Amino acid sequence: MRPTHLATAIALVVGSLSFNAAAQSAPSAQDIAGLKAQIAALQVQVENLEERTNAQSDVNVAQAKTNEALDDVASLKKLVNDTKLSGRMYFDGTNINDTNNGSKTAKSGFGFDIKRFYLGVDHTFNDKWSMNLTTDFQYSSAISSTELYIKKAYVQYKYSDAFVARAGSTDLPWVPFSEGANGMRYVENTMVDRLKYGTSADWGLHASGKLAGGAFEYAGAMLNGAGYKNPSRSKGVDFEGRVSYAPTENIVVGVGAYTGTLGKETQTVNALHTANRVDFLAAYTSGNTRFGVEYFQANNWNNVLTAASDKAAGYSLWGSVGLTNGGITLFGRYDNADLSKALDPSLRESYFNLGVEFPIIKGVKLATVYKQTHRQNNTSINLEAKELGVWGEFRF
Repeated sequence: MRPTHLATAIALVVGSLSFNAAAQSAPSAQDIAGLKAQIAALQVQVENLEERTNAQSDVNVAQAKTNEALDDVASLKKLVNDTKLSGRMYFDGTNINDTNNGSKTAKSGFGFDIKRFYLGVDHTFNDKWSMNLTTDFQYSSAISSTELYIKKAYVQYKYSDAFVARAGSTDLPWVPFSEGANGMRYVENTMVDRLKYGTSADWGLHASGKLAGGAFEYAGAMLNGAGYKNPSRSKGVDFEGRVSYAPTENIVVGVGAYTGTLGKETQTVNALHTANRVDFLAAYTSGNTRFGVEYFQANNWNNVLTAASDKAAGYSLWGSVGLTNGGITLFGRYDNADLSKALDPSLRESYFNLGVEFPIIKGVKLATVYKQTHRQNNTSINLEAKELGVWGEFRF
């Protein structure tokens, strides 16, 4: 057993006392033996104390390591609880008969297609601050390859339900609102999005809120204008806004507006016109039963950089009704648009679909659908597409 400083000190003190005693009178052998026994006993006690101290130190070190491990587990648990992973895929397998002035085009035939695949990550820092990243995958016929975009990438500050601010790319005020009312985005884009008179997300500063218990809702955005796929720099900013009112739980009415140069005006390119759009929507929703109407009017949407001015307008009607308690739903939609009121008044497009939706399991649904699109004018344009197949949505 190793000596300690305390044992050495005790031995020195005892030795000193023994020396002093020897100076006065010589100790007997019995006294020396007793003194040695006392020193030995003291050494045993000190060493026992040292062992207990070392053992306690080992316990403290082990406890500290355990506490660190528990802290790491708690931090990981908080990260997992505060982070949400989501995904959504739109896909179809269809046969298309596409014609141009009566002749079939290369678009005709059978094919399986993934229209969209969104993968999103939401993280909440606290009850005020959060962030989101959502990627968008699609196939581009222009480059005959797949493309990956960032659709959403924003930081959010939520003061209350009445005021939520976002910076970055996120949902715009109108198209996602229309998608929510229609309820069939995986089958077809809403009218404004399908005809390319608007988009669903863009880069900028966004604000939204709900008032009067959610009966009134507003959304506004100051944008780059070119859409989430093109975060390029422009000379100025565009603006989009919407207000809506829900008099009952099942009815909603909304109006929206857009103005700007769509990101086309730069320091070296001047815009000749400002693009404007106004929107209106009224819808009834109760479970699988939905009925709605949407209207838009756009000025110079495709003429920002041209000398000529033009207008477009259109309306969309849709409806769905549940056929069974299991969620099988019959649905249909009809769009009609005047695409060039000033430059080509005869240019019009009609679109309709009719289908039956079948929910498979939670997060997965399929629909058998027939679609038909017809665009024509009085001169050279006569485009028609007829499509029959199965559309689906997978989400988690």
